[in-house]
Amino acid sequence: MKTGYKKVLLIMPSKIIARGIEAVLSELGEFRVDGILSDLSHTSEARLRNMDADVIMIDPVVFDYVSRMNVRNRISEYSTAAVVAFKSIPMDEEQLKQYDGVIGLYDDPVTVVKKLRESISSREESVDSEGYDLSVREKEILVCVAKGMLNKEIADFYNLSIHTVITHRKNITRKTGIKTVAGLTVYALLNNLIDPASIDI
Repeated sequence: MKTGYKKVLLIMPSKIIARGIEAVLSELGEFRVDGILSDLSHTSEARLRNMDADVIMIDPVVFDYVSRMNVRNRISEYSTAAVVAFKSIPMDEEQLKQYDGVIGLYDDPVTVVKKLRESISSREESVDSEGYDLSVREKEILVCVAKGMLNKEIADFYNLSIHTVITHRKNITRKTGIKTVAGLTVYALLNNLIDPASIDI
């Protein structure tokens, strides 16, 4: 079912800030907070896998200083959503480059909505320009497809939402140009992603 708003997942340790963002977005109507996580523990990662967010707004302080350089890679294991940094403290510009957008603590509501819109556009453009190399997750899903697994089985196996699996499959088709399961199976075999003995013929 398509909603009239974009879904936002907040990952931030401050409930006061999270609830404030939720109230502001609710008033403006274009974006709605669909979930709030206080960190990225194993429990939170499981919830992240099952949420179908358009944008993930994360306060980088949930990570230690070293881990902050790798936030995008970590989030992309669980979601294809745009990732926006909520900058609650001064941060190194190098760390902020990985995000699709950056929202400051003192940005007004109209600016926040504008930046969220731009982050979604930025993410869509970066996905289009990523080229034709499959990501690690896409290769894993391609192997499952080649083995004859259904979307629900793949989602359960990797603890992902079905929507995320479908998005990965669309990306696989776009990058390879192959639309059939048989064609994807041949692709997996030719690229040594799968052992021929593991396929039921």
